Amino acid sequence: MMRRNRKGFTLVEIMIVVAIIALLAAIAIPNLMSAKRTANTAAAKANIRALSTAAEVYATGHNGNYPGDEASLRPYIAASQVLCGATQPQQGYTYTCTLAAAAYTITAVKASATTGDIDYSVTNGGVITES
Repeated sequence: MMRRNRKGFTLVEIMIVVAIIALLAAIAIPNLMSAKRTANTAAAKANIRALSTAAEVYATGHNGNYPGDEASLRPYIAASQVLCGATQPQQGYTYTCTLAAAAYTITAVKASATTGDIDYSVTNGGVITES
């Protein structure tokens, strides 16, 4: 009787392993994308809340006047330079900060449908609205 000296894997064994990996990836990738989109949305809401709080704190110390520009807001929240002045989306959202002594508006708009779920806006008084 001849003994077969078998080394390595057969093509069928390799194809089965590849099929199992593809199946696991097909299940996992959509869930990961959904989790990332949810995290981006939560971060956007937290970021505009923090920016709004900084503007309100500024107004408290300046006789009710809001910061006129991002540079005035920066001592109250370091992230203002990154968020308000960004040319690229941050965590899947683009931020627009319209600051004036009488009022402010801060918006967070999702960069695409795959990066976030909801757009947010906040104005004087710190009430966040969804759009």
